[in-house]
Amino acid sequence: MGKGKKVKKTKVRVAHELPKRRRMAIQEALAAHQTEDRPEWDRGAEWGNIRLFRKIIKPGTIRTISLPLLEVDLGDPWPIPVTVIHGVRPGPTITVLGGIHGDELTGASACTHLLSNAFTDIGKSLDPTQMAGTLRIVPVVNLPGYRSKSRYFPDGRDLNRNFPGDFKGSTTKRVAAQVWKYLLNDSDAIIDLHSAAKGRSNMPQIRVDLAHASSNILAKAFGIEILLDSKPPKGSLRKVANEQDIPSITYEGGGANLIDNTTVKVAIHGVMNILRSLRMVPGAPNRPRFRMLASGSRWLRASEGGLLDMFVSSGSVMREGEVIATISDPATPGLTVDIVAPEDGLLVGAATNPFTASGMPVGHFLPVAKHITLLEQQIDKNGYFIVCGSDEEPSWRDEVDVDEVAVDGEWSGGSVDSEWVNSNSNQTNPDTYREFE
Repeated sequence: MGKGKKVKKTKVRVAHELPKRRRMAIQEALAAHQTEDRPEWDRGAEWGNIRLFRKIIKPGTIRTISLPLLEVDLGDPWPIPVTVIHGVRPGPTITVLGGIHGDELTGASACTHLLSNAFTDIGKSLDPTQMAGTLRIVPVVNLPGYRSKSRYFPDGRDLNRNFPGDFKGSTTKRVAAQVWKYLLNDSDAIIDLHSAAKGRSNMPQIRVDLAHASSNILAKAFGIEILLDSKPPKGSLRKVANEQDIPSITYEGGGANLIDNTTVKVAIHGVMNILRSLRMVPGAPNRPRFRMLASGSRWLRASEGGLLDMFVSSGSVMREGEVIATISDPATPGLTVDIVAPEDGLLVGAATNPFTASGMPVGHFLPVAKHITLLEQQIDKNGYFIVCGSDEEPSWRDEVDVDEVAVDGEWSGGSVDSEWVNSNSNQTNPDTYREFE
């Protein structure tokens, strides 16, 4: 090689490892998708008052409205606060939800911060006198579940398996119908903020059907690295929204009945990224250095029962053979069993309950053999992956600078979370073994 001669480094834009049929479905959906010409969003379009549950919100104002989950004359109607930030200029209507599951606090905390003076005061990011479009924020949807620290509604049902609801159905179906009617069916996009269910914790990740083109675009606008391509469960908000061609994504981060500041920060970062991408608020969106588009994962299970001692937590970048956890039993001191990483990859979810039995899931493992070095370039001193938005000053990267890495596989059991067992539930019904989202 001649002295001084420069060699151009080839940059891998997309590594296609998704199953061929799935990859083709996604490509066809994106190719068929056309950016909508929405004249009602143009700056010169007519823009005026809007209504929510018979209340009027004027342009350039913020108003919090009490929406009853049940319209009853007797008993608790469970009124929830819905804050509407109605910008002065035309634009889309975005709905951000927290607390669909009452014991998941990541969304509740993120929404509460978004409604603080740090965001809504004059001159701040969500100042309605400078904003375009309409932002609706609901910190806690499942009010009775939140009060009782429960995932479910008082009738024992999961709201996120009962959409679009039925005004003459069960309690939860009636609530779903009310929420769908007033908050969801006229949305231009839905951002649903969740945590993991009891007994485990998730690293920040997006659940999305990448073959639903507008949801694909919305998920990437959120601006984080891990996107799990999954068809939404029956009765979920995401499924019904996609069927109505409303883009919808589910953010997962942290665990039940706790607030993890990092996952809350990433949630806020993601919501603001989407608003910037839609030009609802000023500023350029932050982009990750790369994205991992995963269509499958592996479940690491306990081979024995006893006490689970986790050496790492969700978000750990693991090399093949590294110890993830050990199992011991007080009745047989001196005997332990190791659970090791089956290959190079990322622990996207981890058990937090120390009590385990043979066959119970310990970790949700994303194999990343070919691209493990991408992850290792973005870890802290303890080996945890640094998610875009979790650091103090995430660097801005234009969309053209984002690598996308597709991860091959299938979801065990048919969906992302189907293998998790809610071992803390005392209910003896099929919900105990359902997927969690």
